[in-house]
Formats: sequence, C-alpha cells, structure tokens
Amino acid sequence: MTHGTHDHGTDDFDWAAMADLLENEAETHASYVRDALARLDGPAPRRVLDVGSGPGVAACLLAERFPQAEVVAVDGEPELLARAEARARRLGVRLRTRTAGFPEDLGGLGEADLVWSANVVHHLGDQQGGLKRLAGLVAPGGVLAVTEGGLPVRFLPRDAGTGRPGLQERLDAARAERFERMRAELPGTVATVEDWPAMLRAAGLTDAHSASFLVDHPAPLAEGPRASVRRMLERYRTVLDGLLDQDDLAALDRLLDPDSPEGVDRRPDLFLLTARTVHFARRPRD
Repeated sequence: MTHGTHDHGTDDFDWAAMADLLENEAETHASYVRDALARLDGPAPRRVLDVGSGPGVAACLLAERFPQAEVVAVDGEPELLARAEARARRLGVRLRTRTAGFPEDLGGLGEADLVWSANVVHHLGDQQGGLKRLAGLVAPGGVLAVTEGGLPVRFLPRDAGTGRPGLQERLDAARAERFERMRAELPGTVATVEDWPAMLRAAGLTDAHSASFLVDHPAPLAEGPRASVRRMLERYRTVLDGLLDQDDLAALDRLLDPDSPEGVDRRPDLFLLTARTVHFARRPRD
C-alpha cells in the first residue's frame, strides 16, 4: 500500500519483495517528512495514523517527532509492517502496527489527531472517495496530511556523456504515459481535476493548503542516495521497456553497468534533487 517515486502499475508490484527498495527510497527522501512535520501548528497530537506506511520510515519519524503520541503504522502488507516494527526497535521509538487495506479496512482504525498518508491516494480509481475515507479518520480539530505530486527526480547533468542529451526529460514523458495507463486501468477509475486542496475541502475539511519541500543530495552522492538512484533506474529499465527508444534503453544499460565509469555506481557527478508536495487540511471541531 506504500508508494513512492518509483513507477506505477496495476499488477507488477510485490511490496514485500520490494521492501529494500521502498525503505532505501524513503530514507533518501526523509528530509521532506521532517520539514512537513515542522510546519504543523497547534497542540501535539495524542494519536497519529500513517496510512500506507510501508516499511515504516515516515512512521518512525512521526514517532520521533511526537514521542508522547500513540503512533500507528497502517499497511496492507504484513511483511512491510514487520520491517516497520524492526526499524522502530532499532531506533528506540514507540510504534504500533496495524494490518489494513486501503480504503476498505479503514473503518476499524479509530480517529487520530494527525493522519499522514504518502503517495497512496493516486492508486485508487476514486481518489476523491479515498480522501473522504481518510478525512473520516481525523478527529475534530485534527489534521490530514497527504503527500501527492511534486517535481520529477533529477540525478544527472543534461548532457551526461552517454546517449543523447535530455534522457531524464524523456524518462519523465515515458513515466507520465505509463502513469496514465495505470490510472485508466484501475477499477472504478474516476476522472478528477487534481486540485488537492479543493478535493480536501470536498471531503469535508477546512484550512486546506499545499506546501512543497526540497530533497537535495548534492554530488558526490553518499552510499544510500546513490543506491536509491540505481534502484530507480533498474525499475525504469524494466517498466519503461517499450516506451523508450533503443538508444535510451542502451543509455540506461550503460548507466547501470557497475564496471563502467559512466555508470551511476562510479560517476562523481551523480546527484539527487526533487521536491515533494504535501497537502494539509483540518477537520472542523464539532
């Protein structure tokens, strides 16, 4: 149930098998979570839900930020929740877990003062309906924070010395095409103008607004972000085959060659730059 910057599909995800990728990606982008939580005002929440928590990187940050709160990581994959529990033990934070599918199993979770959900809603055919279900978990006066959108990841110079310049822009176009196919194939898919603050208001919430947060890992990349770029490109090579021309596929192969000085494992100019957008709204007090 957890989704990040990796590509999307309707039938090719085994979330448990992808746990390493998901955890590494979430760690690489963790700064945006800290920045988003710093924007919250009002009293500290007593109960927090992370819906679509995956291996628990954001959930553990929530537990670290709000040590007095009951923080619950919620996901449909027990294997990922086991990762979250192990991570919490390793970091020494208090974290509970709950297996629940989204959106069908949310009714038994109870209310929370803060409901966090990152890159999950766009995997529902009815995004507005999903937001309404999330809004129903928010206690009066509480906050819903939903991560959706931002900016594509950048990791190489425009002319990277392998293949034609502009590879990343062509990857963006291929990913956008694949994303549209994914959305069209979802059960009960509904065309929605993705004005997220307006959608949050339509879900019955107020004070809806958005903020974007930079994720900036400059060159030369440390081991963790470098591994994140490699895994991202490995996934692109698999899921975008058929959407890229042979020259771009060959360029990806060279970038993934561990023995090549042009490859992402060895090049000193590799960086990671992106932005994540979080949409906040509050449930009115009764």
